[in-house]
Order: sequence, then structure tokens, then C-alpha cells
Amino acid sequence: MPMFVHVEVDQAAAADKEIAAKLVEVCPVNIFEQDDSGTCVVVEANEDECVLCDLCVQAAPDGQVRVIKLYE
Repeated sequence: MPMFVHVEVDQAAAADKEIAAKLVEVCPVNIFEQDDSGTCVVVEANEDECVLCDLCVQAAPDGQVRVIKLYE
């Protein structure tokens, strides 16, 4: 379980192979990967590497990717 940042992807966006590929492409710290079916999967072990660049949020339709800070 991440300590600093949690990343959520809506099921519809995760299942969309084009959006999934874009998330994998834009993330500089490899938080996203595609499974064998092309579905986007969040790599939990990498979530705390998030640099809050917002590229994933911009790459997906509004509100379908959320980066949640677990700290104040």
C-alpha cells in the first residue's frame, strides 16, 4: 500500500486500450502498465514514485484518472 500517493483509474478508462497505452507512455515513473488484454493496471509498488506531474490526468478524459495525496 502506498504511503504518499494513490492513483486511481476508472474502469472504463482502464479498459480502453488507447487510453491505457497513453498512460503507460506519458508516466515518467512507470506507475501504469498494460496487462495481456491491454487493460491499464496501476503498479502499486511505483505509486510513491509519483512526481505529481499531472501528465496522466491530462492524458485521460476528465476525471477518469485521479492522483490522491495521502499526506497534507
